[in-house]
Amino acid sequence: MLGDVENRSVSPVFVGRAGELTALTEALSRATAGEPQALLVGGEAGVGKTRLLEEFLGEACAQGAVVAVGGCVEIGADGLPFAPFSTALRALRRTLPDELAAAAQGQEGELARLLPELGDAAGPEPYNEDSTARLFELTVRLLERIATDRTVVLALEDLHWADASTRHLLAYLFRTLHRGRLVVVATYRADDIHRRHPLRPLLAELDRLRTVRRIELPRFTRTEVHRQLTGILAAEPAAALVDDIFRRSDGNAFFVEELVVCQESGCEPGGLSESLRDLLLVRVERLSEDAQKVARIVAEGGSTVEYGLLAAVARLPEDDLIEALRAAVNANILLAVPDGEGYRFRHSLVREAVSDDLLPGERSRLNRRYAEALEADPGLVRADERTTRLASYWYHAHDAAKALPVVLRAAVEARKRHAHAEQMRLLERAMELWDDVPEDVRASLRPIDYAEAYPPCGCPDTTPLRYLDLLAEAAVAARLCGERERALKIVKRALRILDEESDPAMASGGKDPQRAAWFWTERSRLMSNLGRGDGWAELATAQELVRGLPPSAVHAKVLAVAAGWGMLHAPGLESLAAAERAVEYARLVKAEPVELNARLTLGGLMVDAGDIEAGLAEMYAVLDRARELCVRNEAGRAYVNIPSCLEAVGRSRDAVRIALEGLAYSRESGLRDNEGWVLNNLVESQISLGHWDEASEGARRLQRIAYSTKPRAGAHLRRAQLAWLRGELSVTAEHLALARDTYGKHDPMLQYLLPLAQVQLGVAAAQGRIADVRTGLAEAARDGFPTGSQRYAWPLLLVAATAEAEARGLPAAEEGRTEALALIRSYAKRLAAPVPVWQAHALFVAAELARAEGRDDADRWAEVAVALGPLERPYELARARHRWADALLVRGGNRDRATELVREAHVVAVHLGARPLREDLELLAARARLALMAPPAAPAPEPDHEGFGLTPREQDVLRLVAMGRTNRRIAEELFISPKTASVHVSNILAKLGVSGRGEAAALAHRLRLLPEVPA
Repeated sequence: MLGDVENRSVSPVFVGRAGELTALTEALSRATAGEPQALLVGGEAGVGKTRLLEEFLGEACAQGAVVAVGGCVEIGADGLPFAPFSTALRALRRTLPDELAAAAQGQEGELARLLPELGDAAGPEPYNEDSTARLFELTVRLLERIATDRTVVLALEDLHWADASTRHLLAYLFRTLHRGRLVVVATYRADDIHRRHPLRPLLAELDRLRTVRRIELPRFTRTEVHRQLTGILAAEPAAALVDDIFRRSDGNAFFVEELVVCQESGCEPGGLSESLRDLLLVRVERLSEDAQKVARIVAEGGSTVEYGLLAAVARLPEDDLIEALRAAVNANILLAVPDGEGYRFRHSLVREAVSDDLLPGERSRLNRRYAEALEADPGLVRADERTTRLASYWYHAHDAAKALPVVLRAAVEARKRHAHAEQMRLLERAMELWDDVPEDVRASLRPIDYAEAYPPCGCPDTTPLRYLDLLAEAAVAARLCGERERALKIVKRALRILDEESDPAMASGGKDPQRAAWFWTERSRLMSNLGRGDGWAELATAQELVRGLPPSAVHAKVLAVAAGWGMLHAPGLESLAAAERAVEYARLVKAEPVELNARLTLGGLMVDAGDIEAGLAEMYAVLDRARELCVRNEAGRAYVNIPSCLEAVGRSRDAVRIALEGLAYSRESGLRDNEGWVLNNLVESQISLGHWDEASEGARRLQRIAYSTKPRAGAHLRRAQLAWLRGELSVTAEHLALARDTYGKHDPMLQYLLPLAQVQLGVAAAQGRIADVRTGLAEAARDGFPTGSQRYAWPLLLVAATAEAEARGLPAAEEGRTEALALIRSYAKRLAAPVPVWQAHALFVAAELARAEGRDDADRWAEVAVALGPLERPYELARARHRWADALLVRGGNRDRATELVREAHVVAVHLGARPLREDLELLAARARLALMAPPAAPAPEPDHEGFGLTPREQDVLRLVAMGRTNRRIAEELFISPKTASVHVSNILAKLGVSGRGEAAALAHRLRLLPEVPA
């Protein structure tokens, strides 16, 4: 429309920023070498961020990189969902149409939520937290594929205007980008980031990522202002002029340009108002009336206004409009956008100043004109922006009756794009408008979306939309975008409304029990997610509300959620019955996603109840059906639950196979949170199989990628388990504490409480704190072990029984010993052992209890080893062989068989890195003079006649330490000074390689360094 125009106020010379430009070009070089780069460029408005970016992008193009630029769009106070990414992807599609099509192949429907040009967006999916993550994952993968064979620079401008969905996608991109020749550069206005600005938490989060570099642009120095003036004026400026402009601009590059324009236009030195707004408006006020009018219209239209829309709103003859635009562009106030379809202000500060200068009535009138023009000709703007912009225009025109229907349509479009934060904001705006809309307009509105199993409002064609329906949609949107506190407030508000509508004599929600039950179920989920409780009280209320009602989707949902709660908190017949009812109700109302959820829960509960094959078959059937229907959240949940159930029945190798398949599916489907749950279960099974190195790597990765609280805590639990098994007690304690803190105290579940207790007891036993072992077991087993908990309870009892066996003979362990052994035995008698792996554990516990009572028996240990042999539990088998060999040697049994057992166990211990077990085996071999065929990690020392190099006096002191004597008592009994006793104790701890008196006593008894205490 307009040709080249004069930009006299812009310096043709790029001034300063050498260090910043170098940082950007170095990032480009690293990306070209295959290492993706992420950079944030911040600075105050007008400091030169855009000019720096332009210089960098020019250099990138010169080096053959593909450049795609997207800017965050401000429409009034609203940002368009994913605007910068949509714009950048659109630019990539223009530049690399075939390459982008190939990279998006098979996922066009999902990616069309960001780039509508790819085709129709995928059909509506059930609400779930994974849908947004899937879109994000597919976007990252698309960029990585495009950047496989070429360097791509993705520039995102004006993050301070970014909508929540854009911020979330950018954070996801920065966290998960690991390959491809890609540079992502994002700019933001630092002076806008106040304490409560929504970008502030994102910046803090990205600062913690070592892969993201942050560049802050300072203001120009006087020397740099001098160079800028020289470039603008094409002549050496007077020193007085430099001093004056530097003082008044304070080094801000944009203000320098504005002041130069004033100076060149004849303004008297010092005659210009010092206020920022006046400074920015000076050049606008020098335009013709038509040009000023056009500038005001563009300022209120958003960040960019299309020419056709501008013409419709301005209502000027086309020649006059073009002349007005030419004047504004020549004055360096407006710019034609790169695609030639519209105009924007050259600098947002000027746009804001012009907009702020509008009168209230003038602003409303302009927004009404925009809305009327867009309604008259919807093709004036792109389809993906049309509804959102129309909603904003009507809202700012203060026409509630016109705004409400469009705002609701915009909310639905935001949901379809998984822009749940924008959906929530739009729904809150609809709630704000509700009371100002005439009753007849509200009566004409029809429900256009439903939240999950929320009950439809009668006949959609005749039943009007209710305020309660808006609250339901807003609650789900708030939960899905992570605003759980806001979601809980909305749910409470809905329940108050239902209470006010109900008969006082009836239960809460009496007039509308289905909706009340739906909101109570939602409240249960939020209470659990926020760590305010386990959610059962809320679920119980929901169940009571639907009791006796005809089958419905809400009823089925309540039953399904209750059954899922029971599976995690109280597995048993009651939860099994609840799952069966949920399946039945879901089938009656043809709510298949709810049915799949309930069937999966039912299968898990069947496995817990002992109906293993039928339960697993049900779960596999759910997985197949969910994949067939593309119900990704239920397929993802199946990939979490099936490996867990397989591990529970000892089929760890099958669990690993399914979990690996689940990881691939989660990544392919963008189910990033689901990936963390699957990975947690995979690591658990790898530990069982003895794949400890892979498990350690997986636990570290889980710690990096986990989104939800439980998988994040699980990463620490797995690392604590591995560290304990390898004898790294300080590392164990660190991760044990982190796991407890992350799990929290408000939603206790046996599936993590018992493993935490197992590790805690193991550490206490290793440190000789037998009293803590007994206390810990009593606390963990206080409420007994319900159905399905045997997978966690047997290992816990084994740790406790082993600790009692190792502490046998220690005087400090004698008090309460009989009761402790009786307690372990009583729990073991009542605990189910339905499959071979737990039957072997039952034999193991019995053998350790016998050893603790001085009835160690080689035949008993042989039975344990035979039971463990085919189960692919190498660590437990090595421990059993160790005990078997020890029993043979103590009773004078077959030395050749004992040697063979020690060698087999030692090979496993070395391979696993199980240092405590390896050291015990090497000490047993040294004491019994057995030759280890496989070389140990460190040669086993030949003990001298004094044992561990202890002098006779130190052996006397060790005997008293093992009896629990203090240094003063030791000194009295051996007729030495307390100081000398202290020195002996320190020497003993150093020679034994332990850190405390309890560990020294336990080691001395375990290795029989002290006389055997009779049973």
